[in-house]
Amino acid sequence: MKEQIEDKNTEMGNVITRSEEFIHRNQKTIITVVAAVAVVVLAIFGVNKWYLQPREERAAAEMFAAEQYFLQGEWQKALEGDETNRGFNSVIDNYGSTKAGNLAKYYAGIANLQLGNYDEAIKWLGKYNGKDTFTKPLAIMAEGDALMEQGNTEKAVKQYLAAAKADDNPVTAPSALFKAGMGYMMLGQQDKAAETFKKIKKNYPSSTEWPEIDKYIALAEAEK
Repeated sequence: MKEQIEDKNTEMGNVITRSEEFIHRNQKTIITVVAAVAVVVLAIFGVNKWYLQPREERAAAEMFAAEQYFLQGEWQKALEGDETNRGFNSVIDNYGSTKAGNLAKYYAGIANLQLGNYDEAIKWLGKYNGKDTFTKPLAIMAEGDALMEQGNTEKAVKQYLAAAKADDNPVTAPSALFKAGMGYMMLGQQDKAAETFKKIKKNYPSSTEWPEIDKYIALAEAEK
């Protein structure tokens, strides 16, 4: 037993010695690598603190007036701004890579939809990278609305179904399903319409669509 312990100690001593030799031989390289990593970390920290964060703050501040116009339904001013304030178009051009710039794409899409600029609405809504549980499905659904206005009912239905699946939001999902059901009715696909309306009846009893959904189910089934 004593010999085994001595052998292990000797082996560990050899390993430590070899490690020390490696460090000694490669000291300059190790220091260079550590220094390089430190520089990268500090650079990332500096970029975030001194460049990205201030841009985020400026973008949010400069978008404030456009948001107010949006809330008031002044869609053109929201997009183009006024003599002293940026509109969403300018915010996107100057701060498109920021979180505020991303949100500006959502606003711009909705504003263009309200103005009847359907191609522009589809463009900005498609570029919006929504991650929350409300604007994400709303953007997808609004893109469906723009497609519907263009007469592209089949694509619109696909968008509505995608919106219904996005985070399965209990507020937006039944609305999206209802629009999909009506789209199926327009396409003459009453069986799919009835199936879609039934999803609302089964899964969303608290939705605003639920109280009258039986009427639409009956209508779809009657026209099969």
